[in-house]
Amino acid sequence: MKKAFIFDIQRFSLHDGPGIRTTVFFKGCNVRCLWCHNPESQTPTPELMFYAHKCVGCSKCRAFCGKAFTQDCLRCGKCAPVCAYGAREVSGRAESVEEILRVCLRDLRFYRTSGGGVTLSGGEPLLQGEAAAAVLRGCKAHDVHTAVETAGNVPWETFAAVLPLTDLFLYDIKGIDEALHQKNTGVGNRLILENARRLVSSGANVRFRMPYIPGFNSAEAPAVAAFAKGLGCKPELMPYHNIGAGKYAALGRPYPAEGVLPPTPAQMRPLSEELGVSFSA
Repeated sequence: MKKAFIFDIQRFSLHDGPGIRTTVFFKGCNVRCLWCHNPESQTPTPELMFYAHKCVGCSKCRAFCGKAFTQDCLRCGKCAPVCAYGAREVSGRAESVEEILRVCLRDLRFYRTSGGGVTLSGGEPLLQGEAAAAVLRGCKAHDVHTAVETAGNVPWETFAAVLPLTDLFLYDIKGIDEALHQKNTGVGNRLILENARRLVSSGANVRFRMPYIPGFNSAEAPAVAAFAKGLGCKPELMPYHNIGAGKYAALGRPYPAEGVLPPTPAQMRPLSEELGVSFSA
């Protein structure tokens, strides 16, 4: 039985492709964007998350494990089930493809009426290529629209395997300048840009998107727009938001984008008009 390592399945999603969708979030990513809003997606292993604002100080976790709230805590997550308030939870679980499909196919009628479907996101879903392909194959067996959200930092052979099963690629491009890309994400972008070119030339339906992060990659917007337009595609700018900051705290990690202010629609509109691109509100 094929399994995928995921950290969430979100039903009734409206921002991960057309129509009403179910988004399956795969855990594990080989890119380390400094502004990542899903930091719990990065490692391919389970992680304990502690939300201090939910803790009522009942000490059940400490009674269960004397290492809770001490420097010796291993963050193994074994204490999470005893917390009745959701202050401690484990991000990441192995789920069978059959179970993932069972959840996704609950909403067939909503997909049909809204033009929606299923989106694989993450993390990077294509790092689990076989499991991703199995989920996509199951969706296509029921004539469900499929989308894959990807950073593109995987071998082309992985794209080739899911290409016949994917109706839409939501392809994130963080920048064109390789040195800046390395600084912002921890990886170079040659493979990412080459895969983007090959996807378009293969006839795939690709929607390029650029996370727009003031002070990090915002100056790259014109270059990203030119790259996408050179491939015959119209990119979308995704303005920075800081809703992931609390997740870093829950993981016990510093937030690299601390202090960055999300740009307002009034700030984004002139730029999008100048570049001839769209932006998500």
